[in-house]
Amino acid sequence: MADFADLITGYHRFRENGWSRQHERWAQLREAQSPRVMVIACSDSRVDPAQIFDASPGEIFSVRNIANLVPPFELGGGRHGVSAALEFAVTQLEVPEVVVLGHGSCGGVAAALSKRFDGAAPGNGGFIDHWVDMLDEARDRIVAEYGTGAEAIRALELETVRVSLRNLRTFPCIPEREAAGTLKLRGAYFAIADGVLHVMDDDGNFAPA
Repeated sequence: MADFADLITGYHRFRENGWSRQHERWAQLREAQSPRVMVIACSDSRVDPAQIFDASPGEIFSVRNIANLVPPFELGGGRHGVSAALEFAVTQLEVPEVVVLGHGSCGGVAAALSKRFDGAAPGNGGFIDHWVDMLDEARDRIVAEYGTGAEAIRALELETVRVSLRNLRTFPCIPEREAAGTLKLRGAYFAIADGVLHVMDDDGNFAPA
C-alpha cells in the first residue's frame, strides 16, 4: 500500500509521462476549466471517478464524501461543502450533467446499517453517524424487506444514489434547469467485485452499462 513517499514517486512518474504527454491539454486548462459532467462519488479509495471513467484532466468536476450523499437543500448554520460544490458546478460552470456514483462494499452503507443493528447505541458515531442518518428512512424500509444480509447491503448501496438524486432536486437551481432542458441528473453504481458499472434508468432501476 502506498504511503506519502510512494505518492511523491508517483508524482515524478506523472511529471515524466502523464503531464508531458498531455502538455497541450494542461496548457488549455491553465486559465479555466469547462467540465461537462459533475460526479458526486464516495470518498472510498477504490472508486476514483477519473479512473473508472478513464477521464482526462479537466473532464470531470467531482465531489466525494462518505456514501456519495447529497444533503437536502437548507440554509443556516453549518458548513455546506457538498452544497457549495454543487452550486458552483451548476450555476458557475454550468455543467449539463450531474452523476451520482454509488459503489459496492461501501463503508458508509455498512455504517448506516450497523449503527442500528449491531447493538451500538445510535448517536455514538460522531460526524459519520449524523451524515449517514440521511439514509435512515431508506435503511428501515430495506431492512424490513430484506433483513440485514448481503441483499440488504446491495439494496441500500443502490438507494444511496436514489436518495441523493431526490435531495438534489430540493436545490432550486436543479429543477429549473431540468425543466429548461439544460441539466440532466443521472445515477450509476460501480460494483467493485466484478468491475461492472450499472446505470440507472428513468424508473430508478439499474442495469450494466
